[in-house]
Amino acid sequence: MSLSSSLETRAEGLPPIGFPGLGALIVLVVGTVALGLAYGPAQGALFLIGGGLGIALYHAAFGFTSAWRVFIAEGRGRGLRVQMILLALAVILFFPALSNGVLFGTEVRGNISPAGIGVIVGAFMFGIGMQLGGGCASGTLFTAGGGNARMLVTLFFFIVGSVLATIHFDWWVSLPSLPPTSLFQTFGAFGGIAVSLAIFAAIAAITVIVEKRRNGALEQAPLSPRHGLARYLRGPWPLVAGAIALVILNFATLAIAGRPWGITSAFALWGAKGAQAIGFDPTAWAYWQQPGNAKALAGSVFADVTSVMDFGLIAGAMLAAALAGKFAPSLDIPLRSILAAVVGGLLLGYGARIAYGCNIGAYFSGIASGSLHGYLWAVAAFAGNVLGVKLRPFFFMEGRSIRRADG
Repeated sequence: MSLSSSLETRAEGLPPIGFPGLGALIVLVVGTVALGLAYGPAQGALFLIGGGLGIALYHAAFGFTSAWRVFIAEGRGRGLRVQMILLALAVILFFPALSNGVLFGTEVRGNISPAGIGVIVGAFMFGIGMQLGGGCASGTLFTAGGGNARMLVTLFFFIVGSVLATIHFDWWVSLPSLPPTSLFQTFGAFGGIAVSLAIFAAIAAITVIVEKRRNGALEQAPLSPRHGLARYLRGPWPLVAGAIALVILNFATLAIAGRPWGITSAFALWGAKGAQAIGFDPTAWAYWQQPGNAKALAGSVFADVTSVMDFGLIAGAMLAAALAGKFAPSLDIPLRSILAAVVGGLLLGYGARIAYGCNIGAYFSGIASGSLHGYLWAVAAFAGNVLGVKLRPFFFMEGRSIRRADG
């Protein structure tokens, strides 16, 4: 190998990251140390895990929104099948730990919530918001961190919608619902895993049948322009690699925080603190009178596990975008696209709160916990996505490139 080709290989493997990437890297390192010193090692570790989640989401372009839209609009199910792999790996890891109640000496609990009208309505709203806002909860954060300026609009109104939902939260909770129920509680850890895997296999089989009928053959993963270490530093990752990383990092969250990964409760907290700053009193709302929520509102956002992980996720996505050479924010956003971001963000925020979570807290972590509400959320959110896909042409100039643009 010549000297010039050797230098090119090194440059390919260790790319310059520029000011945004360097800034994100400094934030991740300094933030981890500072949080560890101020709030304990666990908080610093969770911030770093959030950074890892942001890197994995960005480099794998692991979009829940785009995967659902492509299946609805084109009958392509590769993204949905990888989601089934994600969930299968998650239940295999989570159920034994949650059934035992202790993981590596830490008491653990799942995201198990009531399944009722609030979940159905909220998830349906969230599903519409996914398609109009251009992302889900994780997608909004990692694409915003990756330099998508439009997603900052979605994120702002996601926060507004979240805090608005806390005003009415007690009314939604009062509506009919089934008590919190989990498959591992009903069938035992291994029985719950078997039932879950059967469900995931059935969904994957349906996507195969639909895709072959509509397209003749299954879609193949695109070839990567990079290989080896360069691919994992700069992306794009294989979707399955992204799924494995998300499961491992979610399991690490369970081990350290004592509960699975979540995103949107932090948005409600940020919104409530913002409301306080402009003269409102969120403590008058029943949601903020619950002990855990009251404590979070009274404390610093840096003491809140979900907030810290969200901050880390944004920084990790920014670092990944810089490594990929794609951090290039643009404010040239069409008016209709901004309108979609506003409406979508409000629906995402309001829907997530009343449905006990988003695509992460209810769908990924909820199903990883065996929660019935997670499955109900998935069905209602998918129905919302169907409507959202039908509404998209009014707001967007649709094209194939939009597949990977959304989260």
